[in-house]
Amino acid sequence: MTNKHKEKYKALLHLLKSFNKVAIAFSGGVDSTFLVAAAREALGENVVAYTVNSPYIPDWEITEAIEWAKQTGVEHEIIKTKIPDNIINNPLNRCYLCKKQIFTLLKSKAKKRNIKYLLEGTNKDDEGDYRPGMKALEELEVISPLREVGLTKAEIRQLSKGLGLPTWDKPAYACLLTRIPYDITITPEELIRIEKGEGYLFQLGFEGARLRSHGNLARIELQQEQFELMNDKNKKETIVKKLKAAGYQFICIDLEGYRMGGRWGNGVMGERKNGEMEKWSGDTH
Repeated sequence: MTNKHKEKYKALLHLLKSFNKVAIAFSGGVDSTFLVAAAREALGENVVAYTVNSPYIPDWEITEAIEWAKQTGVEHEIIKTKIPDNIINNPLNRCYLCKKQIFTLLKSKAKKRNIKYLLEGTNKDDEGDYRPGMKALEELEVISPLREVGLTKAEIRQLSKGLGLPTWDKPAYACLLTRIPYDITITPEELIRIEKGEGYLFQLGFEGARLRSHGNLARIELQQEQFELMNDKNKKETIVKKLKAAGYQFICIDLEGYRMGGRWGNGVMGERKNGEMEKWSGDTH
């Protein structure tokens, strides 16, 4: 841990102490886990972590969040929600609409407990990425302490490692809605299929890979260092077998590899069966 890291962490603790008591949107990812840990150090028992359990959040991520919260003793509440009606067709502004509804709910929960400040884990790097949900956070006056003190993702990982957090090297993740093209109706069955498909990939060593679902075609985005792993004949055969059993007819590897929504603007374009173009819903949070 460098002096620069220590100074930023000190600034973060100072900022958190000024809030006295906080509620934190806690997904179990790298940023929110680090934020909860720092808040616990700064505020002790005056921290409540809220985890949203929705059909588009993988079960394994909820389980990891619950287990870590139990280990640390932080007060933790699971809030079960359905897919909001206004995003059921995966509109272009899905991320904004979803964030607006979820964080309105979290603010209401916090207010009932006389908690004035709701925090979340956006970091400095996110300013340069395509994240339409940030507009909703600003409108609702949700606080992003990591961003405010200028902590980058790499710095958060290093500080997390120094704190002994198990998430320090956890791959970045995004909700399952980002695996489906815009303007396509979302169904629980499709979300389950994608979650299971990515689970198969993770088990075979492709952590952080994405399964983009185009109807009967599964497009797999790998991390750049994972392409060599795909040369293993047994792995390829297992992936094909599992994904075909899940209902996909065609399985392909995207040669560009994994890429976040910030590289796509409003979405990458691909062809539909009818020859029209579809906007792709990339990772935006």
